[in-house]
Amino acid sequence: MASRNKKETGKEAEPTVDPRNQLNELTAREWIPETISVWNQRGLGAGHPDARIERQHPAPFSFTDVGRLVRFFTKSGQTVLDPFVGVGSTLKACALDGRNGIGIELNPEFANLCRDRLKAETDQSNGNVTQKILEGDVREQLPSIADDTVDFIVTSPPYWSILKKEDHKARQERLEKGLVTNYGSDPRDLGNISDYPKFLVELAGIFGECTRTLKSGGYMAIIVSDFRDKSKYIMFHADLAQALAEYGLEMKGLKTLYQRHKKVFPYGYPYSYVPNIHNQFILILQKPKQK
Repeated sequence: MASRNKKETGKEAEPTVDPRNQLNELTAREWIPETISVWNQRGLGAGHPDARIERQHPAPFSFTDVGRLVRFFTKSGQTVLDPFVGVGSTLKACALDGRNGIGIELNPEFANLCRDRLKAETDQSNGNVTQKILEGDVREQLPSIADDTVDFIVTSPPYWSILKKEDHKARQERLEKGLVTNYGSDPRDLGNISDYPKFLVELAGIFGECTRTLKSGGYMAIIVSDFRDKSKYIMFHADLAQALAEYGLEMKGLKTLYQRHKKVFPYGYPYSYVPNIHNQFILILQKPKQK
């Protein structure tokens, strides 16, 4: 019997994935909204039970936002690398969406929180995928990952030494609640490099090494924020994008992640303009396809 169309059945046809789609498992209806250049951050909210571990990190990012990137740039069963995994937002997203995850973390406390989070917030019975945590300096751990084995890289790296500032936000949202305000005192931590140009060179070099592990044509998404250093405004996202061009990564787009839930603080009042920064940027880069 011939298949009936919408006019005959009165029902909307079931959306399907285009057979030419080698990037992800999204239908056209799901794909198109993800290409919009501005996203609203989708956190769980501070009162959600699954936010307990996430807020132990001084600069967490939401696994729901990472999940959107993972679902767009990979298919089920593929491998995602996060070279600065923190407390495991990326690995949680991978576990929930059926991807293999590799996370690298220098701070032993954060690595342990990452393990706890995976046990508490994900289903560990899915034997089809694994979440691997490599504890140690990313520069020492990356060589253990073979060339051309990773399908997608996503991370939020340190924002230089910006977490060492004790402004209104740090005092109200971290110090008064007994939460840590920086990544730690380990001299290997990029957040402890005092010179911004040196920090930028070191960070770009790490992403350059990450590129080696990425498959031909694979994508990298880096979540960053601009920031202030005393009276100077640092366009970190632009500086990093320029530094990465040296490693053959091609800039494909820039997303603005609007953090509308953040509080407003009286920076500069009543003397000068100082911005409340309520957005992050997501740099979308691609490793060129081999010809």
